[in-house]
Amino acid sequence: MQKNFVIIIGPHAVGKMTVGQELAKITGLRLFHNHMSIELARKLFAPDEKEEFQELNRAIRAKVFELFATRELPGLIFTYMFPFDMKEEKDYLLEILRLFESNGAKCCVVELCADFDVRLIRNKSENRLLHKESKRDLAWSEAEMRNTSSQYRLNSYDGEKLPFERFLKLDNTNLPANEAAKIIKEYFAI
Repeated sequence: MQKNFVIIIGPHAVGKMTVGQELAKITGLRLFHNHMSIELARKLFAPDEKEEFQELNRAIRAKVFELFATRELPGLIFTYMFPFDMKEEKDYLLEILRLFESNGAKCCVVELCADFDVRLIRNKSENRLLHKESKRDLAWSEAEMRNTSSQYRLNSYDGEKLPFERFLKLDNTNLPANEAAKIIKEYFAI
């Protein structure tokens, strides 16, 4: 059985988790969305304990990746907001991909992009707020979206050369999550 590892990247509220949920339904892969580790770390560490928060968040993720890469487990979908202009983030993403590839997994990277106004609406969606407690303060969440989007490049440039062997950029502005998941499944033959 071919093990598959899919990373879904993109900016805030683009639909990474929701598309990941739909992809998990039709592929049997398990979903590890980035807020699963973020929310646990937030519950344990105060806002001024950033170092401890980051250490726990990274440790949780590292263990999940290790287990799914090295054991006879179904493949994994991971969602991640990836700043294209930060070398250390690119190195981190490539490190995760190498771990899975070195253990025989087929690795696929999906980049979602959507209009900012659509993402502002999605930021308030019931599914997002259900699974991401830290996003329930809508004024803070929207301000964070605007601030982070102005500081970092969260989508690739059209035609940009990226270091991913299997890559798909998908504009899901007007695409339901289940349709996006079908496109991903078919494109990568998962």
